[in-house]
Amino acid sequence: MYTGLNDMDLVALVQTDDYDAYTELYRRYAIPLLHHAFQKTKDREDAKDVVQEVFTMLWTKRRDLAINRNLSGFLYKSVLNITLNQLMHQEVKEKYMMSMELYASEQIPVADHLIREKQLTALIEHEVARLSPKMREVFELSRKEYLTHQEIAQRLGLSEQTVSKHITNALKILRKRLGIIVYLIMLFN
Repeated sequence: MYTGLNDMDLVALVQTDDYDAYTELYRRYAIPLLHHAFQKTKDREDAKDVVQEVFTMLWTKRRDLAINRNLSGFLYKSVLNITLNQLMHQEVKEKYMMSMELYASEQIPVADHLIREKQLTALIEHEVARLSPKMREVFELSRKEYLTHQEIAQRLGLSEQTVSKHITNALKILRKRLGIIVYLIMLFN
């Protein structure tokens, strides 16, 4: 009964919820649309998904369809639009994944750097704590409070030359103690 009807008569029946008319349209157009979709997607499964989506849309929006004269043109255009939408969606997805990978790859060195920095700071603090009490006090006033030699000398009642000698000796000791440790941290982390 439906095989003798033209496309527009079938569309009119589909709009009245005639599932058999819909089935006839599917029988007529599924294979040609599958070939058309495959030419666009170059993937058989993606092409099947596109055609399935076209026919799902045809049925779900059957009452609102505004197909005037050319059903085949409408269907082929729908295949093209769905394919383009999927390609754009895939491109957005790939860009997102690339940006996430880039973000992750950039974060690892930062985290690694922060760990090294904390380890080195802890080692320096440990070695500074091992200095003689006066040398440690002078060194910390210089490096932590950023006082000048003159300011340290005035605060502690020492000569500037003594302050300078304490800082020079502290740096020599720390360089000697931390030199190999810093090298090992950089090597193994």
